[in-house]
Amino acid sequence: MRIGIGYDVHQLQPGRKLILGGVNIPHIKGLSGHSDADVLVHAVCDALLGAAALGDIGRHFPDTDQRYKDIDSLKLLDDVRRKIAGCGYKIANLDCTIIAEKPKVSSFIPQMCVHIAQVLELELNQVNIKATTTEKLGFTGREEGIAAQAIVLLLNSASD
Repeated sequence: MRIGIGYDVHQLQPGRKLILGGVNIPHIKGLSGHSDADVLVHAVCDALLGAAALGDIGRHFPDTDQRYKDIDSLKLLDDVRRKIAGCGYKIANLDCTIIAEKPKVSSFIPQMCVHIAQVLELELNQVNIKATTTEKLGFTGREEGIAAQAIVLLLNSASD
């Protein structure tokens, strides 16, 4: 077994779409970044890469590479899934937390779970996503940005 933790943060800014877990969420601001800035998917990528000792998302998809400009982060996640499988691992389960004061995202979580499970070729009961606020404290509480955390358990696929 191997365990990985991922964490990502992006600043909120006007004029961008807000994409979380591959879902376009209506809001007056979106997340800034080189890609679509999907903090949830980025945290999942980092958790998977970390569990497999493959570095982090910046190593594989640098923001200096124009191929990743405005890319759908679910495409990055699919690439990470292939890397993990190529190392002989399969995903046992994934647990994630979105940290945001606004917008409220709970109604979008089922859709996010479906998107992530499909890309990772998992059953829905292997993916858990929850959301919380920081009770108006810190940069997320001031609605300056959104953060996400993810933890994953990988199993050696040869042990089946």
